[in-house]
Amino acid sequence: MNQSGPAINVRVSALFACHFFGIGLFLPFFPVVLELRGLNAQQIGLVLGTGIFLQICANPLLTNISDRTGHRRYSILAYALLAAVFMALFSAAAGFLFLAAAAIAYMVFKAPVLPLSDAYALDVSRNTGADYARMRLWGSAGFVAANLIGGNLATETGSWLMLVLIAVSCMATGAVVLSLPRQRRRKKGHEEPADTGGNTPFRTIWFWPVLVLLGLFQATHSAFYGFGTLYWQANGVADMAIGWLWAIGVIAEIALFTIAGKLANRFDPSLFLIAAGIAAIIRWGLFPLADTFLSMAALQILHGLTFGAAHLGAVAILAKVVPSRWAGTGQGLLSTSIGIQMSIGLSVSGWLYAADVNAPFYAMSMISVVGTLAMIALTPMVRQRMAETAAEGNA
Repeated sequence: MNQSGPAINVRVSALFACHFFGIGLFLPFFPVVLELRGLNAQQIGLVLGTGIFLQICANPLLTNISDRTGHRRYSILAYALLAAVFMALFSAAAGFLFLAAAAIAYMVFKAPVLPLSDAYALDVSRNTGADYARMRLWGSAGFVAANLIGGNLATETGSWLMLVLIAVSCMATGAVVLSLPRQRRRKKGHEEPADTGGNTPFRTIWFWPVLVLLGLFQATHSAFYGFGTLYWQANGVADMAIGWLWAIGVIAEIALFTIAGKLANRFDPSLFLIAAGIAAIIRWGLFPLADTFLSMAALQILHGLTFGAAHLGAVAILAKVVPSRWAGTGQGLLSTSIGIQMSIGLSVSGWLYAADVNAPFYAMSMISVVGTLAMIALTPMVRQRMAETAAEGNA
């Protein structure tokens, strides 16, 4: 590890914390803000689903531009500041079309910040030996802090302050990224294999079904992200308690990230994803049956697996098969895969929720069954591809 390693670790951790503080307000409570602005369930699903669909179109382009120019830090800065501008416009907008346009634009420009931050953090991990999961857990900590604050702001009188804090988090993300040094993309002990198009997995057939599957595990959260807070509110759960429920889930995620480095030495990324799928089957299948705070909290603990294990498994697979030169593009494609499926999931969940508030969660449990079985079937091939890539790198 070079001498600047610890200082870089702290700043990368701060980058994740600032970014996820805004996400921790937006993700659970923005549907409430939309409802307070007069949107119904179908309109909320349409706005969120359309925003994610447009992220699908923009994310690969925006992350690939960053990789081609080699300016990840400046790309993160530009996208974060644009997101802040559109959140400010949303705060001042009136009427469904203007509200929708500002919200969707915020979602589009905020989206590439995370895959580019992940790519930067993976470079830091390679160059300094830092533990990616331990840096990433500070993003989860920022998310928890925002959950607890947002639980008090998800009201008619407090929602404006929530929007201000979301915009401030974007500006803080830009400020932190300016303090980060440029990372050299290298491997210790040997040169990285040439990473021109022929040696990347993007042009291979096997990569794309695997990418779809990696995105599916995160997309099973679509019903919860879109309607979890509204579901709890409709069942009489207090706003402060809802904030704690979101926080419990992310605390479980932090706990996993804390020990993930040790687990990764014993279990390969595919097993992380299989564990995530099994947990999702249980979590979403029992979600409508939980009628006490304790039972709801118990299911939220599974978020450490349904999100945390799925994220670490997906990132690890991509890090092993995609050259670091194109890590931003690889992470952007993962975000696109998640986005396509999340967009579909949110839109469908909106219609299912309008018909039966329990139906979206049962649907996510069934989808998790499909994803888990598919991951089990593809695990031998994924392991083979990771081994082949490692062998090429050591050749």
